[in-house]
Amino acid sequence: MHFLANFFTGAFLCNCIPHLAAGLMGMPFPSPFSKPPGIGDSSPLVNFLWGLVNLLAGGYLFLTFPFALTLNPGFLTTLLGAVLLGVWISIHFGKVRQNKHA
Repeated sequence: MHFLANFFTGAFLCNCIPHLAAGLMGMPFPSPFSKPPGIGDSSPLVNFLWGLVNLLAGGYLFLTFPFALTLNPGFLTTLLGAVLLGVWISIHFGKVRQNKHA
């Protein structure tokens, strides 16, 4: 259970970055609440709030299942969650942007 929580800590913290950034810059960005989900754009406010929810979820998991920031299984599992989600969303949103500008 601890490693699963660490994995999702990394995923939530990685996912909060683009949503918070888009929201704070006042830019629309796809979110799970757009139509179609993950493809259409959501408002900057929706993105800011979704990013905040992801940040709070990642923070909660980190506080509940802490790990040291050294090369240990908990940290590596968290890093794996961030890397896997980061790679997936960069590919997904690259295709979304390419299709919008085609």
